Amino acid sequence: MIVTVTLNPAVHVGYEARQVSLGAANLVSRVAYRAGGRGLAVARVLHAFGHDVTAAGLAGGAAGEMIRSDLAASGVATQFTRIAMESRRVLEVADAFTGTVTTFGEPAPYITTEELGRLAADYRDLMDGATAAVLCGSLPDGLPPEIYGTFASYAAEAGVPAILDAGGMPLLHGLARRPALAVPEPLAAGAAADAGTLIASGVGAVAYVSDEAVRVVTAEGEWHAHLVAQEQPGPAWSRDAMVAGFVPGIVLGWSWPDMLAHAVALASATLRTGEVDLDAYERRLPDVRIDAPPSGQAGQAHPVWN
Repeated sequence: MIVTVTLNPAVHVGYEARQVSLGAANLVSRVAYRAGGRGLAVARVLHAFGHDVTAAGLAGGAAGEMIRSDLAASGVATQFTRIAMESRRVLEVADAFTGTVTTFGEPAPYITTEELGRLAADYRDLMDGATAAVLCGSLPDGLPPEIYGTFASYAAEAGVPAILDAGGMPLLHGLARRPALAVPEPLAAGAAADAGTLIASGVGAVAYVSDEAVRVVTAEGEWHAHLVAQEQPGPAWSRDAMVAGFVPGIVLGWSWPDMLAHAVALASATLRTGEVDLDAYERRLPDVRIDAPPSGQAGQAHPVWN
């Protein structure tokens, strides 16, 4: 069982109107509700690819129930710790005439010390029998920035590899506990620490993901991956699906070329709704280009990896 942890999930409420006018009454033609959060997106992709996954974290109030219900409808098991305050909502207003989307995000709920204690106990219980822990995203108010570091330590005590996808102080504290894989947020990629220093300190691997390429640094060397063909303009892939694509390779000990081929193909075949197009995944695998280092040395191009 793979456990994904989302500590600041949200209900994404989508409004679509024919035309949006500020300061006026606007008729909404379509409403959509969806559970959002990086760990939840990772859980959906893993489930779509046939992995046994449980989405954990914090959820409260009516919004929390909507998060649970939406994930259950997708077939994703949940084990959220209940909180007293409402989970946040994100309102996305789409103007069909201009094509623009305006977003309003509610503040995160405040987490009490008692709720933090229950969260830690619930997480430790989940580590019994887990095969991986995926720690993703921002923190709500009241949680210490050390929380991801603590959770990585709990995972290590249980012999469970941790994958950390975060930024800022939560990332830095998590890195100190030597996760199996760290995926720094783009703004933190150059600020967290030099990848070589992180590897020397015990971090298993560091992956830097941009819109069109991914770079992975390990103790054995460095790999770069991208798609040699792209069917549509814009970002080549989903970052959350990329993180999900790394997880089975970390668990099963795949080689990095195999892991990158799977992750890039999966990320590029994931729709904006979070659904995975399995036919597109098969088509993209031959289009993944990996530059692999011979004998631990980076810099030599590897042929297309099939």
